[in-house]
Amino acid sequence: MGKKITVITGSPRKKGNSFALAHAFIEEARDGGCEVECFDAADLMVGGCRACGACFSKGDPCVFDDDFNAIARSIQEADVVVFASPLYWYSFTAQIKPVIDRLYSFFASDTDVSGKDYILLCCCEEEDVAAMDGVRIPLEKSAALLKWANGGMVLVPGVAEIGDIDKTDALNQARELARKF
Repeated sequence: MGKKITVITGSPRKKGNSFALAHAFIEEARDGGCEVECFDAADLMVGGCRACGACFSKGDPCVFDDDFNAIARSIQEADVVVFASPLYWYSFTAQIKPVIDRLYSFFASDTDVSGKDYILLCCCEEEDVAAMDGVRIPLEKSAALLKWANGGMVLVPGVAEIGDIDKTDALNQARELARKF
């Protein structure tokens, strides 16, 4: 039996490069017997963390009832959490950033979500892979607080236009990463 995987995508551009990267991973994971639940943050209503400190105080991860609570419940049940986002101004997109910020609810409430693997799928227009450090490093630090292990990363520089990712080996890398689980 495959693992339970939660995928959170952050691109507002449908059919773009990070979308293709995520879906290559998802298809391979499903073909391998994994149970995959995908959340497209661009289509959801997830507000930023309000630092109220009431995490899990009324049962749900957040007292402000938006789509984050469904994502958080999926993360709690998952073995693997995948974040897929293009690089926007050297960081995550505005669509996925509130989801990541609200992972704080697990930490603040001492809700144990340890032992998971996390994966980062990211692409950018810049040619230098170090441009994605603004995504990679904060995710590594957040995952460390949650006691998650790095399950792998596919970081793809030099892709801007829809379809540019097809000129790279990144989709195969995402499929190979999915096969691990």
